[in-house]
Amino acid sequence: METPAVVHDTFTLERTYPVARTKVFAFLADPAKKRRWFAEGHGHDTELYEMDFRVGGAERTRYVMSADTPFPGTILATEGVVADIVDGFRVVIAATMSLGERRISTAIVTFELLDQGEATVLVCTHQAAFYEGADGPEMRKGGWEALLSRLGQVVAT
Repeated sequence: METPAVVHDTFTLERTYPVARTKVFAFLADPAKKRRWFAEGHGHDTELYEMDFRVGGAERTRYVMSADTPFPGTILATEGVVADIVDGFRVVIAATMSLGERRISTAIVTFELLDQGEATVLVCTHQAAFYEGADGPEMRKGGWEALLSRLGQVVAT
């Protein structure tokens, strides 16, 4: 049997939000606020979102893929752990994603927040290993672009 290939990828996305850094950080740290941009409004049914915001705390999501996806009715789940927090400035999460019963990737996602006058620059760095059957780097990058756009919408309210 040939050894299965793993695809490694890193990308960085940067967004500027017209609000204070403390407000953006709250949307990374508060489970109810994070759920609004991270786990809802993406065209699938959210079965579970929970986050224990402390170093070593768990973050879990579980979605049922909608009828207009390539995998209708399939469970997409993420199991993660908060690896690092610098209050107001940084959050690092390590997570593994599964589609159905198959692991498809493991990633480290780092959020860094920088002041830019009265605005906040969010730098999101995503480092991942994609396994067989994964969505792949381009789709994942597109997913994070959509998530950060959604964060911009909710943080402005």
